[in-house]
Amino acid sequence: MRVIDTSIAARDGYPLSASVFGDPGDCKRAIVVSSATAVARQYYRHYAAALAEAGYAVVTYDYRGIGGSAPATLKGMPARMRDWGLLDMQAVVDWALQSTGRKQVCLVGHSVGGQVAGLLENSDAVRAMLTVSAQSGHWRLQGGAQRISVAFHVHVTFPLMVKAVGYMPWSWFGSAEDLPPGVALEWARWCRDRRYLLGDESLPLERYARFTAPVLAYSIEDDQWGTARSVDAMMSAYANVERHHLQPADFGLQQLGHFGFFRRNASSAWQPGIDWLDAQN
Repeated sequence: MRVIDTSIAARDGYPLSASVFGDPGDCKRAIVVSSATAVARQYYRHYAAALAEAGYAVVTYDYRGIGGSAPATLKGMPARMRDWGLLDMQAVVDWALQSTGRKQVCLVGHSVGGQVAGLLENSDAVRAMLTVSAQSGHWRLQGGAQRISVAFHVHVTFPLMVKAVGYMPWSWFGSAEDLPPGVALEWARWCRDRRYLLGDESLPLERYARFTAPVLAYSIEDDQWGTARSVDAMMSAYANVERHHLQPADFGLQQLGHFGFFRRNASSAWQPGIDWLDAQN
């Protein structure tokens, strides 16, 4: 499998670390894989390789402030979560179009990667999008004890830790990447809003209505963060959505949760989505 690491300039020139799987010069189409919050691009390498084996050129990348796109220190880094869509994802889509010479690309968005895709300026360049657990982050829409956890973090942990440390040291609490201060605070504010990011009128929300490419949106039965109702709430912003609710047992799996879909041991769950992407071409 051909894999090349490269750097892609965001719309404002910020350097983004990226990996390209397959051959952009000889492919069905390019697919841009956009990560979940605080997840580095390497997490998607097995899934990206499977897409490349299916004939696609696949680009994974790190948002500014994450993984290979993080500076030496996150303190004082002038980044917001909206920049991940408006500046970073937009530039990677542009790069994929130029590299393949095609007029359209496909998208795969995990969590925030599917949430902010509707902010793309040139959504007519998107042929189709597959989303996994791309949910409204409003705390009331989460399941079980996750509701209390999210409410506490977005009202207390994020604001206090950013004030005390200068960024959100999420790695202190688990395996996630740390977040730039502006990203953490904007995300927390969205999660406190009943409409999540769709309630932020400073965003170009009118672009969601122009995103008319077909969307296959997955929710997962044991995902307490991306419950079916939270995915429904976020996907209501898109015009052309097909919803599937996945049961881990249908793929011979005991669990998937919010992050398990992209792990190598969940490869049995990938083929239906690949078949769907093939059908859109």
